[in-house]
Amino acid sequence: QHPGAAGGPGAQLGASFLQARHGSVSADEAARTAPFHLDLWFYFTLQNWVLDFGRPIAMIDSFELLYYYDEYLGHCMWYIPFFLILFMYFSGCFTACKAERWMPGPALLLVAPSGLYYWYLVTEGQIFILFIFTFFAMLALVLHQKRKRLFLDSNGLFLFSSFTLTLLLVALWVAWLWNDPVLRKKYPGVIYVPEPWAFYTLHVSSRH
Repeated sequence: QHPGAAGGPGAQLGASFLQARHGSVSADEAARTAPFHLDLWFYFTLQNWVLDFGRPIAMIDSFELLYYYDEYLGHCMWYIPFFLILFMYFSGCFTACKAERWMPGPALLLVAPSGLYYWYLVTEGQIFILFIFTFFAMLALVLHQKRKRLFLDSNGLFLFSSFTLTLLLVALWVAWLWNDPVLRKKYPGVIYVPEPWAFYTLHVSSRH
């Protein structure tokens, strides 16, 4: 039989070579499909800081209706979809390529302001239960995908690192104010997570 005929050894070797070649190309393409989106995460963090941190400063008495909307209705109409979208994005940040399992330098610098923003969002918005549920869902997904030999890419590592830093900051915040009698009376529930603006009003602005 001719080596190049269908089913011959030559054809089998040629098919194996083409398959290996295409497999290496697809692996190289997969390594380039998920770069770290520095512009996206930088703009996202900056926008959140400007909107959420600047809003209470600009809040005055004439905006009581807007404050009521943000304080009560905003929890259902904003926070739940926000964390759901983050989790959906996080679920697509897995790769089998080892080259994508590290964060670049700019991402490491952006973890601190990102984690600090989520700390402010969790404490001021009083959404610790929603945050901790999302965090453990992300952790469970990481462990589940690890069994399939899939690991977080740079974007997933950035988001998970930001949430981990947020959890650490919330724990330090609660431990620092654990024995505060005034805040304990203001937040008598089982989950004790004081608001930063309440701390500022009671202990900082009252001194001036």
